Amino acid sequence: MEQLINPTVVDLSRFQFALTALYHFMFVPLTLGLTFFLAAIETAYVVTGKQIYKEMTQFWGKLFGINFAIGVATGLTMEFEFGTNWSMYSHFFGDMFGTPLAIEGLMAFFMESTFVGIMFFGWDRLSKPAHLAVTYIVALGSNLSALWILVANGAMNVPDGGHFDPDTVRMVFDDIVALIFNPDAQAKFVHTSTAGFMTGAMFVMGISSFYLLRREHRQFAAHSFRMAAVFGVCATLAAMTLGDNLGRLDYEHQPTKIAAMEGIWDTTKPPYAPWLLAALPNDAKQENAFEIGIPYILTPIVAHSFTTPIIGMHELEAAAGPRIESGIAAVTALRRYEQSHQQADLEQFKAHEKDLGYGFLAIQHAPNQDVTAITPDQMPNVVKQTEPDILPNVFVTFWAFRIMVFIGCWSLFVFAIGAYVALKNKLEQNRWLLTLAMWSIPLPFLAAEFGWITAEAGRQPWTVFEYLPTFLSASTHTVGYMVFSLIGFALLYTTFIAAELYLMFKFARLGPQPHDPHGAADAVHVSIGAATHVSATATAH
Repeated sequence: MEQLINPTVVDLSRFQFALTALYHFMFVPLTLGLTFFLAAIETAYVVTGKQIYKEMTQFWGKLFGINFAIGVATGLTMEFEFGTNWSMYSHFFGDMFGTPLAIEGLMAFFMESTFVGIMFFGWDRLSKPAHLAVTYIVALGSNLSALWILVANGAMNVPDGGHFDPDTVRMVFDDIVALIFNPDAQAKFVHTSTAGFMTGAMFVMGISSFYLLRREHRQFAAHSFRMAAVFGVCATLAAMTLGDNLGRLDYEHQPTKIAAMEGIWDTTKPPYAPWLLAALPNDAKQENAFEIGIPYILTPIVAHSFTTPIIGMHELEAAAGPRIESGIAAVTALRRYEQSHQQADLEQFKAHEKDLGYGFLAIQHAPNQDVTAITPDQMPNVVKQTEPDILPNVFVTFWAFRIMVFIGCWSLFVFAIGAYVALKNKLEQNRWLLTLAMWSIPLPFLAAEFGWITAEAGRQPWTVFEYLPTFLSASTHTVGYMVFSLIGFALLYTTFIAAELYLMFKFARLGPQPHDPHGAADAVHVSIGAATHVSATATAH
């Protein structure tokens, strides 16, 4: 594990995975959001018997089907990347990461995929309550998929439920309960799900605004707008509250991420500490070029206290020094144990095991990239060079978090005004609001993307927090291979997005049509066929 891979290959591997993940994550929030929105509308139909709610369910379900099919195709190809581009990560963490992904495929994805077909074709074949139950199962399946994927991701951030085995040099999975109820995973799941509800609500509200501006499908659009606005207010407030809880967990488990998110270089002095609205973090100089903040609110937001200081990145670097030295001792003892299998070497490793990842992190600064060869005279210099590596990219993490928060606040404003005006039945008299809602459709998607960037960039330099550095996780490919596959994935995923936009615009412009159980699924057939073809091509790459 001490062999350093070509840094260019590592960078290209990271960029390719980030690209494919960001592409895929364009579809995920809308799938999560529309499923429960559809269930809510259909519940209104079953309870009231009003035909308008059935038409709403069928129309928005059609757009959900397009998004779902193409989203599935973009997600399938990502799983191959763990084996092709991140083989060291897969070897080291495959037991912990693979288990929830396997459960997701066997339980949630198959359940969701099976019942999607029944939901589309079962309108004239099932009773109202039975069809409503199917819709709820689809909603449950999509959110269970998100749960298991975030359980896997949560284990990368807080690796509960497993232990490091020095005989195999990998993490061994041993506690399913700890893995599932990992606090990071649970907090991420509820925050991501509610962010998806917010995305679905803005999508429905924006398209409904388009119809109202053109004075088309007015009753349908007014009902849809009203339900989406109220749904959006609730979802946005929930996403903000649950996001705050996630931030609190990061404060406890990943202080470097919180310090980077808030641009805190030096430990704060409460209660004055300002929450920065804007700043220009300079990673090279380890300072902010300028700051604009609101005093007295940072500590309550982050620590839920008025007296607790928030540890700055300079202090976190200094505190990492002893852990890096201890980690070097752990790696050295582990290497000796691999060769000798002597109990004394194993006991020496056990004494420093908790800092093993910091020893791996020092590899890139060790003589000949061999930490076992570091002499006592070289140790201070290696430790000093490694200390800054514990920090993520502060500029990216800081601004990704700010953009997500600002979009969340804007969305709450649009939803709240929209709900008020809709409940007053004054939508068509406020064309400015309809225009605002229509142009706000992309914003929750962007918020979800920047939220993902915050979470993943903030975890760096680790793939498995404090265990496995990213630069040791990638496969030993050539630069040429990585460039070729990167271009291929970029072209293929761009095709996915073009297909999504074409189908969405086409069927959104058509608007709600009289129900035809075969015609209603045309969009799904088209998108599944296109997605399957492109997915097969992507898999070949």
